[in-house]
Amino acid sequence: MREVEVRGLFNVGNPMKLRFEDDAASLSQDEEWFEVHQDGKWRRLRIHDYDEVYDIPGLYEAVVYRVLKCTSPTVVVSALRDAVVLNGEAPEGLRVLDFGAGNGMAGVELRSIGVESVIGSDIIPQAKTATARERHYAYDDYVIADFTALTPEQTAQLRGEHLNSLVVVAALGFGDIPSAAFLTALDLVESPGWVAFNIKEDFLETTDTSGFAGLLQQLAAEGVLQRESFRRYQHRISFAGQPLHYGVMVARKLKPVPARFLDC
Repeated sequence: MREVEVRGLFNVGNPMKLRFEDDAASLSQDEEWFEVHQDGKWRRLRIHDYDEVYDIPGLYEAVVYRVLKCTSPTVVVSALRDAVVLNGEAPEGLRVLDFGAGNGMAGVELRSIGVESVIGSDIIPQAKTATARERHYAYDDYVIADFTALTPEQTAQLRGEHLNSLVVVAALGFGDIPSAAFLTALDLVESPGWVAFNIKEDFLETTDTSGFAGLLQQLAAEGVLQRESFRRYQHRISFAGQPLHYGVMVARKLKPVPARFLDC
């Protein structure tokens, strides 16, 4: 086991102790695990055990951003800003739904480019707790909801925000956000609007079995989404130290999502 000490937001004077498997090359991205030293003993967690990871102050930041060098919140938000400015608009005019917001890293990036209206959302209550603890300034509101089964009250609340942008960072492709949930979030964005997200390259290939690549093609064919920019970049490194490449896409939402998509 490789042991490291990480100083972060909540442990500047008392470093967080982490351990990683020496031979992690055989682990798929959603199986990667580590150990954190807590209350005098080592505790094993998967990186995708979000509820448990968020419960420990500063742990997600320590592992994902300091050890694994994740760049995605900055990359996705910068791509959105560049597309908006190129279109002659100002980031200050965006009203963003940060979907799958986690502990608020993308929300902070959105604030940094001047966005004044940002709503965070996640399905995990611990994500909202972590954001309130670590980045309380990131959002105007934070909605905990299952977007495959929004209540009428939740739908009315979100539509009342007059959202014109959807941002999804590192939450697509591994089953964390089903296609039906993504479509519901997209439907809440007014037309014309903006969509910016990142996803692992595998989930954009013709061999993709998640259905996301096909969904994007259908939305484009229907004239709902028009791609403005796309580029490949290094999302982070794996636990084995290898680069993990994602694609970041920015698109315009030109018209509402057809009802038949939402009824599926």
